Amino acid sequence: MSHNPKFDDPLFLAVDLIRCPSITPADHGALDVLQIALEHLGFTCRRFPFSTPEGGDVKNLYARLGAASPNFCYAGHTDVVPVGDEKVWQYPPFAAEVVEGVLYGRGASDMKGAIAAYVAALSNFLEKNKGFKGSVSLLITGDEEGPAKNGTRKMLAALKDEGEIIDMCLVGEPTNVTKLGEMIKVGRRGSLNTTLIVHGKQGHAAYPERAHNPVPELTLVLDALNNWQLDDGNEYFPPSNLEVTYLEAGTGVFNVIPRKATARFNIRFNDLQTSAGLITEIKRIVIETGVKHTLEFDIIGEAFFNEPRKLANIVKTAVKKQTGLTPEFGTTGGSSDARFIKDYCPVVEFGLTGETIHAINECVTLKNLKDLAAIYEEVLREVFLGP
Repeated sequence: MSHNPKFDDPLFLAVDLIRCPSITPADHGALDVLQIALEHLGFTCRRFPFSTPEGGDVKNLYARLGAASPNFCYAGHTDVVPVGDEKVWQYPPFAAEVVEGVLYGRGASDMKGAIAAYVAALSNFLEKNKGFKGSVSLLITGDEEGPAKNGTRKMLAALKDEGEIIDMCLVGEPTNVTKLGEMIKVGRRGSLNTTLIVHGKQGHAAYPERAHNPVPELTLVLDALNNWQLDDGNEYFPPSNLEVTYLEAGTGVFNVIPRKATARFNIRFNDLQTSAGLITEIKRIVIETGVKHTLEFDIIGEAFFNEPRKLANIVKTAVKKQTGLTPEFGTTGGSSDARFIKDYCPVVEFGLTGETIHAINECVTLKNLKDLAAIYEEVLREVFLGP
């Protein structure tokens, strides 16, 4: 391994990664860029491609340096969400332009910038601590922003079958709201998607007695669901919430009563709930209204919570040392691949700020990139060398 000053600064790798338009499930060279950097640092890299039902492969990367335990893993993703209307971006979404100390581009915060910061941390740590005892690894998927069926979950199962052991894992998702150092995530809420179809009979609006309008019945059910008080939350989780996200009914004209009305809603739930329990309660509420209906459920993930222990406190100490802030342990936000990793080893999440993720003009300040790299380097030092 030879030291390359280029890797000391996360900006260079972040730019190269952002310039790969890796919208899920496409890779467009993003993992090649990362693999070249990691191999330069001495890592052995392996690819884990998994086929999709639509055809083609989702590309994933596992890299490891060392054979001894503990194996400290960093997990993340190089895929990004679509950019939307490129014309309204201030700078082209895949140009990775730097303007007045800010790097713009899709993936800058979520989460190519964080991956680049971790590689910079590795470069500095390995240069200063060539004889450290243990192993470092990276588990990077190209399927986090999409269905998440051909990425981290399958990689973990394949690695386990090979006898690979990951002792602890840091996920680099953006965990902070507006300031680097605000929050370390020690769990995540569960997510349940539900499609509700209320069935009626189509007919002329002038002859309602010949039809059966499902729209009033759908509003009746939604009112019952909206009045459902799930829970009050607890120390680490906010109250569970149900949000209606989609409504559809009618043929687009004024004089036709529709034959069905559809609603979709999502429940983000804490560890006081389970998807099975929520499904049972939803069915009960709908049945009690007496409407003719169909229900479909899609479980995105269960809620989980890791009691803040060794790794969480290491990250907390590193954050405070670099930023002066004392981060809180939280569980807010959407889902992440930590929901799969928690079944294999202790996992916590810490990354950049999230105010521009998935948005037009996604960006990250160069200061936050460098500060995150410094935090990650301190975490590595604490994990392998102790206080």
